[in-house]
Parts: sequence; structure tokens; C-alpha cells
Amino acid sequence: MDGIIFDVDGTLWDSTDSVAESWNLAIRENSSLDLTIDGEILQGLFGKTMTEIADALFPSLSEEERMDFIAVCFDYENRYLEAHPGKMYDGVVDTVKKLSEKYPLFIVSNCQCGYIEAMLNASGLGPYIKDHLCFGETQTPKSQTILKLMEKNALKDVVYVGDTQGDADACRDAGVPFVFAEYGFGEVPDAKMRIKALSELLTIYEKGADGK
Repeated sequence: MDGIIFDVDGTLWDSTDSVAESWNLAIRENSSLDLTIDGEILQGLFGKTMTEIADALFPSLSEEERMDFIAVCFDYENRYLEAHPGKMYDGVVDTVKKLSEKYPLFIVSNCQCGYIEAMLNASGLGPYIKDHLCFGETQTPKSQTILKLMEKNALKDVVYVGDTQGDADACRDAGVPFVFAEYGFGEVPDAKMRIKALSELLTIYEKGADGK
């Protein structure tokens, strides 16, 4: 195996409350929408593409208005997370550090540009992640974003760790093995590989890429 690719939301951290607060601020300051977003609403949307989230939250706006306004929300979100970061799941930081000693580590998410960077800065994980790619950069489904990251880094044998059915479907379409993070936001009834904490990856892949 020459790499492990991680999802972000529901896999490495939970930022739903901070994101909801930032979006509500954006709504109050930039629109007349009668809408209040909470963490529970976002948990059901995280993992979807930016376009799908905009369609779900702002159906009263035209397509152009939705995309313009979601961009405002994402700008508020990225800046808000600098001071109010999400919560890393237990053991994530130590697990990522230890895995990075044996495997190149990567991130692929359906998020906007700047979001992964905000998480890496807040968590201190930046030095341990070799590369990352997101929907904001590729404007393609997650399966294609995974394949683009693999091509860019000459990866042939990877696993993807995520927490939703959408992640599982993307891995199926990309031909990549999927590890289901059961502690996250979604349900994947047919997942063959499951973990209850990210630290379980240390046992699963303890031998490392060199077999030692």
C-alpha cells in the first residue's frame, strides 16, 4: 500500500457547530433569508458537494444566487474556523502522526478551497499530510477527485477512510478500498472494513508499507 487518503468531516474532526455559527452570521449579514442552520442539519449535508449543499439549503434562490451566496457562506466559514476550529476526534492527531511514519497520507474532501488548510492549521497536522485535493479545486465528483489526487502523486495502491455512504460510493466508482469510520456522521450498512476509532488503523496497518 502506497498511501492512505482521509475524508475530513466526520472522519478527522467535527466542525458542524462552528460552521453553523459562521453560516448563520453570513445569512444575517448578507441576506433576508428566514433560515437558521444548526449542527444537526449540517451533519446530514456534510460529504455532499458544494452545489448539492447550496441546492438543499437555499431552494428559494435561483441557481446563480445560490452559488453566489454559498460562496459567501464558505468565505465566512473559512475565516471563522481560524478562531473557532472544529473538534478533532479522539486519537486522531497521534494516529495521523504515527501512520505518517510508514505511509504517505493524503486528504480528499468535497469541501471548498481553504477548508482543508483551515483544519490542518488548527490541528497541527499540516506536516504529516503529503497532499490534498477538494471539490472546490476539481469541481468533480469525489470519485474523480480521488483519482486525480492518485494520478498527481503516482499512487497505485491506496485506501480511503470516510464516514458516509457517499464516500463508499465514491470509492466503489474509483476502484479504491473503503474503510468506514463508524463514529462519524453517516451509515454504510454494507461496509466490509469498519473502525470505531481512527486509532484502529494502527493495528490494521501496523506492518507498514515495507512489510516490517
